[in-house]
Amino acid sequence: MDLSAINPVLLIASLMVASTPILLAGIGELVVERAGVLNLGVEGMMITGAICGFAIAVNTGSPAAGFVGAAVGGALLSLLFAGLTQFALANQVASGLALTLFGLGLSSLLGQSYVGIKPPSTPRLDIPVLSDLPVVGRILFGHDLMVYVSVAIVAGVWAFLKFTRAGLVLRAVGESHDAAHALGYKVKRIRVMAIMFGGACAGLGGAYVSLVRVPQWTEGMTAGAGWIALALVVFASWKPWRVLLGAYLFGGITVLQLNLQAAGIAIPVEYLSMSPYLITILVLVIMSADKSRAPASLGRIFHASQ
Repeated sequence: MDLSAINPVLLIASLMVASTPILLAGIGELVVERAGVLNLGVEGMMITGAICGFAIAVNTGSPAAGFVGAAVGGALLSLLFAGLTQFALANQVASGLALTLFGLGLSSLLGQSYVGIKPPSTPRLDIPVLSDLPVVGRILFGHDLMVYVSVAIVAGVWAFLKFTRAGLVLRAVGESHDAAHALGYKVKRIRVMAIMFGGACAGLGGAYVSLVRVPQWTEGMTAGAGWIALALVVFASWKPWRVLLGAYLFGGITVLQLNLQAAGIAIPVEYLSMSPYLITILVLVIMSADKSRAPASLGRIFHASQ
């Protein structure tokens, strides 16, 4: 066992990369749930975004086009969920699970011809002076653009929910859709837009996995990241900055266990591999004592005509 082989600077820098997919998916799902909708199809939208982004990036040679395509793919798939739950009034839990199964099957079908292909590399941003700073430069200023975009989305969602009238309306819909409807707000329209935003963010998270985190296409490569993103929203008590904290916590544990395996620590690999998920469960149990509550209308079907 050689713990000296673990570079703390690289460890911290790596956790930001490892956290980005679940951070993107988690912040999107937070907006969906603040609108009063429970979408368990995050995993399906992520894996769809992963193959859409990968295929477009490979065919165009542009990772940027891949990320845009992934966001569009995730948003389009989320429209299926929106149609089922907001217009057909189907059960949200069953519809979300069906969306995940559909996304996994669709991505497997679309990705058959992309196995073994390497996508174009996503370049890191080279910020003059800042990137050359010791320690801080490597940790904060040596990443690709999507790492910064994910943090910017968190900041934008926080500001939107806290300071804008549209954010207030969205939160009102999540707390009491009947009261919001009585005030003249288009509940279904608001929820569909929130669902599409969540789908786009999940698609971006999936594309980050296939284009940056593990630059290749493998069937089922999101490996439960969508479910972790769902857990993060509960961990965060439906607050954006806590989603960032939770994502970095999970990403840090994931990267640490990989480094411990490489260092040859005398713990079975299986225990190290399951540690991020065990820690997530433990944190959720601890956070269940938090007095913050979910939006009052979360998961409830809105019956009023629009």
